[in-house]
Amino acid sequence: MEPGRERARASALTPPASTLATVLTVVIAPDSFKGTLSALEAAEAIADGWRAVRPDDELVLVPQADGGEGTLDAIEAAVPGSVRRTAGAVTGPDGRPTPAGWLELPDGTAVVELAQSSGLPLQRTPDALRATTRGLGEVIRAALDAGATSLVIALGGSASTDGGAGALSALGLVLLDEQGELVPDGGAALAGIVDVRFDELLPPPAGGVVLLTDVTAPLLGPAGAAAVFGPQKGASPAQVERLEAALAHFADLLGGARDEPGSGAAGGTGYGFATVWGASIVPGADRLAELSGLRAAVARADVLLTGEGRFDDQSRSGKVVGHLLALAAQDGVVAGVIAGQVADGTGVWTASLADLAGSVDGAIAAPAVWLRAAGSQAARELSPR
Repeated sequence: MEPGRERARASALTPPASTLATVLTVVIAPDSFKGTLSALEAAEAIADGWRAVRPDDELVLVPQADGGEGTLDAIEAAVPGSVRRTAGAVTGPDGRPTPAGWLELPDGTAVVELAQSSGLPLQRTPDALRATTRGLGEVIRAALDAGATSLVIALGGSASTDGGAGALSALGLVLLDEQGELVPDGGAALAGIVDVRFDELLPPPAGGVVLLTDVTAPLLGPAGAAAVFGPQKGASPAQVERLEAALAHFADLLGGARDEPGSGAAGGTGYGFATVWGASIVPGADRLAELSGLRAAVARADVLLTGEGRFDDQSRSGKVVGHLLALAAQDGVVAGVIAGQVADGTGVWTASLADLAGSVDGAIAAPAVWLRAAGSQAARELSPR
């Protein structure tokens, strides 16, 4: 649909704009709506809808991310002087080449987003057993070759369950089978490793490595990488068991803290980098909020609007939305959540794009239209009477 027609359709869902006596400060800080709009695009659409009802309010747009898709966009918007760099074509999760790059910050830090090189949407067909993180390692190597002094690696959105073995192999870790041959890529192949060699492994940058995660899962067990996230990557129950055993074998060889919160992120990539490179695992939403100045913005706001593709029981644990709702509650700020679908509306105002559009397909077909409609609804229902 053309932008003008979208705007007209959204406007039809809102009352005429009017100047209101009370001027509010409204912070609009959504995550990306994966597969449709970036966090910035979503924030702008929500803001358009709010302005249609309350044109005099102060709107502060602070697009967010939690370590998944859109992290580079959010950090680039938050850090002046950031520069995008390309790594060219790297190995995608299914072995096909895919373009990727990183974000260079003014202090020499390179920010790398796993979803860009090794994300689930990059596969033609999900392949939980063989999907690899090798492309992530290739991007990291390119950043190090370019002189990066520290690394921030955003781990959300992975297609693989390989413990980060593919990425670490691209950085020089040698994994051998009983014939002394290199093991193939993929989580299932971890079960065949009999020897791990570190001689050719690149050292981490002097400034250290930080892993941004949107989950607190350990590596193994019923709440771990294979059990919880394997099915989302196409794994059958039998394949989940196979991946669990392979990860356990990998952990037996490497040692390390397999129970550390976040070690199960990105199919165990959190574990792999924490163990082999000494990387620190931190909540992505917290770090992005710090970089973007969100904490100060929320503290002076009257209303906070956040959002994501689906608001459910996982949203409150390590995700952007959960972090923002906690900030709003701490500061006594009125908060609302706008989501493509809403499965958890307990205790907070929500708007569902699927409900506004009449169907999930309708919301996906024109997300900006329905985000504007939701922004208008929020302006009517969250502002003082």
